[in-house]
Amino acid sequence: MKAAQHPEVPQHYLGGIALRLLAMASLSAMFVLVKMAADAGVHVAESLFWRQVVVLPLLVIWAMRHGGLSNFHTRRPGTHARRAIMGLTGMALNFGGMIYLPMAEATTINLSVPIFAVIFAALFLGEPTGWQRWSAVIIGFLGVLVVLNPTTVVASGFSGDHGLGTLIALGGAVMTALITIQVRDLSRTESAMSIVFWFSLISLIPLTLALPFVMTSHSASEWAILIGLGLLGAVVQMSLTGALRLAPVALVTPMDYSSLLWAIAFGWYFFGTFPAETTWVGAPLIILSGLFIAWREHRLHIERQKDIAA
Repeated sequence: MKAAQHPEVPQHYLGGIALRLLAMASLSAMFVLVKMAADAGVHVAESLFWRQVVVLPLLVIWAMRHGGLSNFHTRRPGTHARRAIMGLTGMALNFGGMIYLPMAEATTINLSVPIFAVIFAALFLGEPTGWQRWSAVIIGFLGVLVVLNPTTVVASGFSGDHGLGTLIALGGAVMTALITIQVRDLSRTESAMSIVFWFSLISLIPLTLALPFVMTSHSASEWAILIGLGLLGAVVQMSLTGALRLAPVALVTPMDYSSLLWAIAFGWYFFGTFPAETTWVGAPLIILSGLFIAWREHRLHIERQKDIAA
C-alpha cells in the first residue's frame, strides 16, 4: 500500500512575498518593544518569556482546526531539544544586540546570516559551494568588517555598550546561521509547524524556571509593551511560516533586507538614532552578497528540477 500523499500547498508568490514583508515589519516593531522593555528595566529573560508564551496557544488552536495535536508528532525529540537550546541562545543574542546597538547597526549585522549559512552548509552538510558563492561570501564579509569597524572596537577593548553590542550581535548572526542549518536538517522529516511548536514548548521550560528570579512588578504601559512583544512575535512566526508555504525560499528571502529600512525609520523615530557612516558603506555589500546567494540558490534549484524532470 502506498503512503498517503499530503496535498500540495497551492503556490501564491505575491502572497508569500507580502507575508515575508509583513514578517520583517513586525520583527522590526518587535525589536522596538525589546529596546523599550530594556529601557524600562525589564530583564531580557522576561522579554524572551513573553516573546515565546503567546505563540504556543496560537499553534495549539491552529492544530485543533487542522487535524489535532498529531500535527506536532515527532520521532526526533532530541534534535528538537538541541534546536530549542540553539534557538533560545540565538534569540537572546539578537535581543542583546538590539538593546546595546542602534537598531540599524544591529539589523545590518544580522543581515550577514546568509553569508555564515553558506559557510556552515559547506562545512556541516557538505553542500557544494562554487567560486561564485565563495566570492559573494568574501564580499559580504568585507561589508561586515566595514560595519563592525573592528579598529575602533578593538581599540576600545570591546568595552562599553558599542563594543559589547557588536560582539553580541555578531554572535547572534552566527548562531542564527547555525540554526538555519539545524532547521534545514529537521525539515527533512518534520513540518514547519512542528518545528515551531517544539521550539516554543521546550524553550519555555528554562524561561519559566528563570521567570521568578527576574520578573518585577510592571506599570500598565510596561505590560502593554510585553504583551505587544508577544503578539508581534506570534505574527512574525506565523507570517514567516506562511511565506515559506506559499513561495520558494529563494524568492521570499531577499525581502528580509526591507528590515533595514524599518530599522532606520524606527531607530530615528523612537530613539533618535541614525546609522553610523560605516553602516551606510557596509550594508550595500552585505545586501548584494545576500541577494546573489539567493539568486544563485534559485538558479541551482531550477537546474536540479530540470535534471529530475529529464
